[in-house]
Amino acid sequence: MGHTYTVQFVHCVFSTKERAASIHDPPRLWTYMRAIARHCDINIAAIGGTDNHIHVLMKLPPTQRTADVVRTLKANSSRWMNEIGTGFAWQDGYAAISVSPSQIPTLVRYIENQAEHHRERPFESEYEALLRKSGASFDPAELF
Repeated sequence: MGHTYTVQFVHCVFSTKERAASIHDPPRLWTYMRAIARHCDINIAAIGGTDNHIHVLMKLPPTQRTADVVRTLKANSSRWMNEIGTGFAWQDGYAAISVSPSQIPTLVRYIENQAEHHRERPFESEYEALLRKSGASFDPAELF
């Protein structure tokens, strides 16, 4: 085989520090984070969330590690949010779940409808359910 072909979609979820409602203009932050990703050659297929968390569905090139990309997104967006005067911080951890390409349309709709979704379900419940569904190992007592 003379060529290498990769398709790596990752659904990342992380919240603001202590899940504070500190994202005052979500669309503006999402736009900024798309620009950060573009600068790093990362394709964001969907981005959304609420005033206290974010979902990012991204297609990673084989040369990028998930941890490095998430660190770059969080550090640069946090710095920018503080520059525009919001006293902002992200939580330390995150969830990063691989996604089958066949599930992308469903996940994009889910991410785009976060505001509606969270009228009925708090972030903490959603996050724990996501981890359980993905098979991630975690201690519920140490989640938050």
